[in-house]
Amino acid sequence: MATFRDLLTAAKAEVLEISTETAAEHIAAGHIVLDVREPDEYQEGALAGAIHIPRGHLESQIEARIIDKTAPVVVYCAGGVRSVFAARTMNELGYQTVESMEGGFGRWKDEGRDWKQPASLSPEQMNRYKRHLLLPEVGIEGQKRLLEAKVLMLGAGGLGSPAAMYLAAAGVGTIGIVDMDDVDASNLQRQILHNIDRIGDRKVDSAKKTLSMLNPDVDVVTYDTRLDASNIIDIMGGYDVVVDGADNFPSRYLLNDASVKLGIPVVHGSIFRFEGMVSVFHPIEGPTYRDMVPEPPPPELAPSCAEAGVLGVLPGIIGSIQALETIKVILGLGEPLIGRILSVDTTEMEFRVFNLRPDPTNEVTYENRDRIIIQDLQGLCAPGLAH
Repeated sequence: MATFRDLLTAAKAEVLEISTETAAEHIAAGHIVLDVREPDEYQEGALAGAIHIPRGHLESQIEARIIDKTAPVVVYCAGGVRSVFAARTMNELGYQTVESMEGGFGRWKDEGRDWKQPASLSPEQMNRYKRHLLLPEVGIEGQKRLLEAKVLMLGAGGLGSPAAMYLAAAGVGTIGIVDMDDVDASNLQRQILHNIDRIGDRKVDSAKKTLSMLNPDVDVVTYDTRLDASNIIDIMGGYDVVVDGADNFPSRYLLNDASVKLGIPVVHGSIFRFEGMVSVFHPIEGPTYRDMVPEPPPPELAPSCAEAGVLGVLPGIIGSIQALETIKVILGLGEPLIGRILSVDTTEMEFRVFNLRPDPTNEVTYENRDRIIIQDLQGLCAPGLAH
C-alpha cells in the first residue's frame, strides 16, 4: 500500500517545480498565478493577482476559472506540497504548462517578496453576494469594488427606479439620488421604487426607504433639489459614475458639460412610447452626449413621456441595461457601450447597435475641460466654453 510520501514522490516526478525566484520571473512575464490554499490561509496574505481555488475544489472549479488551457500557470500553496498535487491534476485535465512553486507562500514571504492582504467580506456579505462571487470576473475583489463605488442617479423615476434597485441589490456602496418631485399615482405604472402608501411623499425619501430595505450595505444619499448650474459640480464631485434618467434636454446638456469637466462617465438612457436607447458617454475614453445630439430638437419634435406616453415595462428594460452598463464600468468588465448606442424597439423586440464617433466640431471635450463654463441652457445649446 502506497504511503503519502510515495504519492508525493510520484506526483513530483510528473510535475515541473520551480524556485520562488523563477516563479517571480514567470509571474512578471504574465503567467497566471493560482493559490490552492484554504480560505483562512488566503485571507492572511497572498500573491497579487492570484486566482484562489482551494485544493479541494480544484477539479470542479478550475476549468471555469482558467478557461485557456494553453496559458502558463504558476501554482502555489503554503509550503509546496498541495501545489504539486494540484499541478498534477491540472496536467491530467489538459493544462499544458503548469509549474509548482517550491516552498510555497511561506518561502515567498520569508524572502521579502511582494504580497498583499486580499479583499475580504463579512460572512453576511459572503452569503448575500455568493452568486457574484462565483463569477471569476467579479469574485471578492470585484464585489469589494462595487461596495466601494459611488453612483449618482439623476432622477428617481421610470429609468432611475430599476437602475437604482439593481445597483443596490448588486452592492454598490453609495447611491446618490437627485430628484425634487413628489410621488404621484400616475408614477406607479412604471416607477417601481415607489408604492401606493407613499403617494404625496418626496421621491428621494421614498427611494431611500426602498433601497435601504433592499440592501443595508448601501448608503443612500438624497438630494431633494433641482440640478442646476449652481449645484451640479458640488453634487457630482466624488461620484464614480452618473446614471442619467433625465427627461428633458436642458438637463442632459447640463449633465454632459459637468461630466466632461469632471471626467465622470455618464450611463445615458432615454425612452419614448415603445422604444428606448442606452449609451455610455465617457469623456476620457469616448464620445459624449454633445457628439450624439449637437443641438436639441425643437419642443414639438421632442415630446415628453407625459405628452406622448410610454409603455410601463419599457423603462424597466432600459433602466436594467443602464445598471448593467454601470457595473461594467465600475468593474472594467467586458465592453461597455462607449462609442456605441444600443437601440431597443419593443414592438418588434429588435435590438440594434450603432457606432458613435466624436464630432470634430464639438468643443466641449475633456481636453478643453478648463475652459468649460457650467451654465443653465434654458433649452438652448450654446457650448459652455470660455473664450
